[in-house]
Amino acid sequence: MTERYKKKEILSVIKTLEKANDNLGEISSKIIPADAANVLSQCQETAILLGNYFEELSGYTLPFVSVLEDYCEDLYQMNIALSDDTQFRKLFIRIKKQLIQLYNGVEREFPDDKKEIVFMPYKASMWDSLESVWKAADDDKNCDAYVIPIPYYDRNPDGTLGQMHYEGNDYPEYVPVTSWEEYVIAERKPDIIYIHNPYDDCNLVTTVHPAFYAKELKQHTNMLVYIPYFVCAGDTVAEHFCVTPGTLYSDKVIVQSEAVRKTYVEELQKFERENNCKNAFGNIEHKVLALGSPKYDKVLSTRKEDLDIPEEWLKVICKPDGSWKKIVLYNTSIASMLEHGEKMIMKIEDVLQTFKEMQKDIALLWRPHPLMSGTLQSMRPQLWNRYSAITERYESESWGIYDNSADVNQAIALSDAYYGDRGSVFELYQKTGKPILLQNIDILKAE
Repeated sequence: MTERYKKKEILSVIKTLEKANDNLGEISSKIIPADAANVLSQCQETAILLGNYFEELSGYTLPFVSVLEDYCEDLYQMNIALSDDTQFRKLFIRIKKQLIQLYNGVEREFPDDKKEIVFMPYKASMWDSLESVWKAADDDKNCDAYVIPIPYYDRNPDGTLGQMHYEGNDYPEYVPVTSWEEYVIAERKPDIIYIHNPYDDCNLVTTVHPAFYAKELKQHTNMLVYIPYFVCAGDTVAEHFCVTPGTLYSDKVIVQSEAVRKTYVEELQKFERENNCKNAFGNIEHKVLALGSPKYDKVLSTRKEDLDIPEEWLKVICKPDGSWKKIVLYNTSIASMLEHGEKMIMKIEDVLQTFKEMQKDIALLWRPHPLMSGTLQSMRPQLWNRYSAITERYESESWGIYDNSADVNQAIALSDAYYGDRGSVFELYQKTGKPILLQNIDILKAE
């Protein structure tokens, strides 16, 4: 990690010490000893902290430590000389010179501050909601950008924390990943933190590590920014997505369109009225910005010819003569599963059987929502065994592709058509201009 010199912060601290010294000098003849001793003690404690920080830095900070040592000694002598106005004034002048020397030295020798920007995704499959913003920051010579995937937990049916997951090894090779255990936010205090999980402890299916809840992150950065991990079909967003810990504690909320922004603003302002907390979470009108979604950037920039297609997939896609079958992306959503339950299970079985019969000419690429398994285990355990049996059988038979990879854009770029539920993937697929057919849960081939 790049060493942070925090030049502006250090210069600000030195200016504060200068102001304290000036105030003591202006009232030296009228000063109350107890008050002066308290001010001098605070200045000494600040200088010690600053000296310790200098000693932790590599390079050229030794002369500054020496100046601070002299400064601390003179503060001690000034405290002794409170009743000797002549000696007090001499020390005042000497300290003033020391602080000017220190300020000028830091201003001259320390590198200018770069913005430190941290991206904290939790699921690799949702990285596309942050990637284009990270690329812009990474390309900016005035920024140090870090990608720090954070761990998350499954929720047990009783709400307790289940298995912990960490997907830091699942990101593209071109994304340099920094360990969440090595980057100490409370010490680094990055200028900006980007998140895409807004739920903190409010999600019944998963939760990110509590150390990375929005409320906690907000304490250690100047700017917390939330970008949704999803896009909204038809620019319509459900109200429950709008008021979450992430949208409340973030300084900025970036959404895909003005229509979606309007809903966020209305719901957040409604929350303010109902809880009598106007402006407690910032100015809502200024907080929510319609700047587009990085997910659109990613889907439009991913090209079929650039994909590194897994060998197992090619076995399904290629015909005996080497030509390719038509590839259909089958997308199943959590919302449909939770709403329709057993009927959705039956629909999936029916769809898989139908495409199995057409496998000579069509390759099915089934991509369930990345949180489907966790959601069923936590919220619909009665469906889990049956759903799990379906996925295991589909994978073992190997006539189709089961996509549980981290990159949905690969499936979108590779496929020739879309079939399945409405939702975020459906919205993204519309941008490609390729054929789309929505599934009807009520229609089964067997009927």
